[in-house]
Amino acid sequence: MPTDPYVPERLEDAPRQLPNLAPGVKMPPAKPWRANRPGDLPAGQPHGTLLGSPGPNVGYAMTLANRVRDRLAPGPHEHADDALAVVAEVAMKRAASYGRAPVMPDIDVALTLLGYKGDAPPDYVDWRSRAVHGAHHHYEVRRALVDAVPLDIIRLRPDQAAAHVDEFRRQLRTAVPIGA
Repeated sequence: MPTDPYVPERLEDAPRQLPNLAPGVKMPPAKPWRANRPGDLPAGQPHGTLLGSPGPNVGYAMTLANRVRDRLAPGPHEHADDALAVVAEVAMKRAASYGRAPVMPDIDVALTLLGYKGDAPPDYVDWRSRAVHGAHHHYEVRRALVDAVPLDIIRLRPDQAAAHVDEFRRQLRTAVPIGA
């Protein structure tokens, strides 16, 4: 079969990536990159209210949250969609803090801390049902809750996070008053 003249017939004939420099001459070190183009963010990713927690493929947390819908234990006046939206957002924040996509332990930590496994006290369930009301449809409601979530607690391993549930819920209730 005919072959183009620039295609090597044998692997040994393929060009090698050796620097074409005189002996003793070295490549200069790379210069640091600066964000100076028109579309670049000069100070990195912005942080603040309603900006979320950017990370790789964080939307996958919604898929994972829907997989635990049958294990969810919402309060008497809570909608499962509102609860899952908040659980997914907390899982997104946890995953983004590690710089990775969400995984099922992120969902488990969110379920445990938010009390959706059915072990939350009635006064917390009452507060939670009011705090997450409309979270499925309103980004501001989800962000108010998730921005108040302490990062040091959600970064714990799932078995360690269970020991800090009371502290987490106290901090969350203080940061997000009812009707937020």
